[in-house]
Amino acid sequence: MAAPGTAREVLGVFAKLGVTSFGGPIAHLGYFRDEIVTKRRWIDDERYSDLVALCQFLPGPASSQVGFAIGMLRAGVAGALAAFLAFTLPSAALMIAAAYGADLVGGPLGDGIIAGLKIVAVAIVAQAVWGMARSLTPDARRATIAVAAAASTVLLFGAAGQVVAIGLGAVAGLLWCRDASDTVRPALHFPVSRPAGAVCLGLFALLLVGLPVIAAATGSGALALVDAFFRAGALVFGGGHVVLPLLEAGVVQPGWVTPEQFLAGYGVAQAVPGPLFTFAGYLGALADVGPGGVVGGVLALTAIFAPGFLLLSGVMPFWNDLRARPWASALLRGANAAVVGILAAALYDPVFVSAIVDGWSFVLALVCFVLLVSWRWAPWLVVLVGAAGGALLAFT
Repeated sequence: MAAPGTAREVLGVFAKLGVTSFGGPIAHLGYFRDEIVTKRRWIDDERYSDLVALCQFLPGPASSQVGFAIGMLRAGVAGALAAFLAFTLPSAALMIAAAYGADLVGGPLGDGIIAGLKIVAVAIVAQAVWGMARSLTPDARRATIAVAAAASTVLLFGAAGQVVAIGLGAVAGLLWCRDASDTVRPALHFPVSRPAGAVCLGLFALLLVGLPVIAAATGSGALALVDAFFRAGALVFGGGHVVLPLLEAGVVQPGWVTPEQFLAGYGVAQAVPGPLFTFAGYLGALADVGPGGVVGGVLALTAIFAPGFLLLSGVMPFWNDLRARPWASALLRGANAAVVGILAAALYDPVFVSAIVDGWSFVLALVCFVLLVSWRWAPWLVVLVGAAGGALLAFT
């Protein structure tokens, strides 16, 4: 691993990612890998995949949790907060602005730009799958685990398929990928003690159980808002679009936000970079309960991200202990191979099937892939090419 850095360094890197990372959580993992593993070498592919596997196991916004963990590894708690704020604030500010009527998308041009950004995500995820497969599935056994994980994810669908795939991959690695020459894996040194981790886990459980009780007892609209978004963040695996049904149940069904407002905000969320969880800022600003406006948006954002980060911080010290055990090498080989399979499955659905709708979009995706892999263009430049290409295709 690279030498420890500073929170300012982490802030700069994730600020760039926060304004260029389009395409949802799987695409974000591709952007992170290109910036953190390939270019800056803060961690290697093996450790990066370990982080992805851990965050896929936990509820919450997977890509934001990975960014939080990378910031923690690089510059401690200050680095974790810097990574989260820099990656989240651009899209959060745009989503809250949208609640005030900012017309960020609409018409053929806006639809074309969104389509182009989805096409860029195809190239980004394909690059990540290719690079990680070369380092994490170098033999027939691990390649087989990756294929089985992809099949499990595609056939079982959604978060359940991902969790099952990683679990089965870990078991397969334990049984099938042992190596007599194994040495103890070096730990990921998170600056979180066991007592601090236990406090985080206890706070998560206390809030999950206590918030609905206190909100009902006090009749507070602000607490009801916080409870709804905390439960959404605590009960969804993988983040991204998986959270939408929980958000709809939390804010539309009680009548806090109209279905038309919900769908309009979802359209805006497709046009901005960063985590889809910032959709909560838009909903909190519009909700008929709580303070509304910027304050309501900030409350909703804090509530939806908090459970995932509490769980991650609580598990970190115990994850170190797991990785330090000799048998963990085989288990994590299988889990890492399964992560490759999950990314490959996500490359197919939803990334490819939602973005590649005709021959022209496929050609644009190939162009973006070649610019990334062969010409080694910076991802933000490829994002501009994809957005411009999508706008052109909208008028052809």
